[in-house]
Amino acid sequence: MGKFSDLVDKFSKDLEIYEKQEAQSLIHWLFEHHLGLRRVDMLGFLDEKHLPQNFYSDLERLKIGEPIQYILGKAPFYGHEFYVSPATLIPRNETEELVHLILKENKRSGLKVLDIGTGTGCIPISLALEMSGPEVYGLDVSPEALEIARKNAKFLRANVTFLQGDILKEMPSVKDLDILVSNPPYIPEVEKAEMHRNVLDFEPGLALFVSNEDPLIFYQAIAEKGLDMLKIDGKLYFEINENYGDAVLNLLTELGYRNPEIIKDLNGKGRIVKAIRS
Repeated sequence: MGKFSDLVDKFSKDLEIYEKQEAQSLIHWLFEHHLGLRRVDMLGFLDEKHLPQNFYSDLERLKIGEPIQYILGKAPFYGHEFYVSPATLIPRNETEELVHLILKENKRSGLKVLDIGTGTGCIPISLALEMSGPEVYGLDVSPEALEIARKNAKFLRANVTFLQGDILKEMPSVKDLDILVSNPPYIPEVEKAEMHRNVLDFEPGLALFVSNEDPLIFYQAIAEKGLDMLKIDGKLYFEINENYGDAVLNLLTELGYRNPEIIKDLNGKGRIVKAIRS
């Protein structure tokens, strides 16, 4: 057991930009990927000579802050592995909570769903796999992101139709929706200074940032177009910046949506807003 823990300590010390526990977790993840073994199977016998050369090249990428999900080309989400690339955001735990809420509140079969700003496709694919006979769509402005999303849908055998379009400029062709969901860009430029370099330097700014002058630009566009796309009593779900919960509620109220509500995540932060099309 000593050899394994010694190696984890040795390599994690090289990851100076991370806290100790996170650095160790990243090294564990790298070991599992390159050796094809679970952590428990490595205990007691792992020796450095078992490590392939590309382990060390991946370690160098970790040292400069590149997210391990981009290094390995995949990330876990809602019980599945999704392909990721620098053209897509890395799926987050908060977004899993959004998917879980939608599934919990919408158990009827045959629902029609659109996800806007789909990225890897993790939201619509997860919904397509878990719902009963849904009709599911994902929209993104980025052709590169859509390529990854389609690859994920094929790999996971999910029936999702992906569309390219700019929600700020175009009305999607999908109508009569039961559910409209989006995790749009919502970080104002002013917050960049507070962010970790592995997000700033590697994840796509197109999917992250909005101007300081108009931080609700995507919520406004999606909610306005949602009035035409959603059925009466259709549901709108947003993942939000916790600092703008009340502003998003006010926006939805002004547009005539009913019962707008902020939902807190597992960390007690208001990260989801939902409302109903009147």
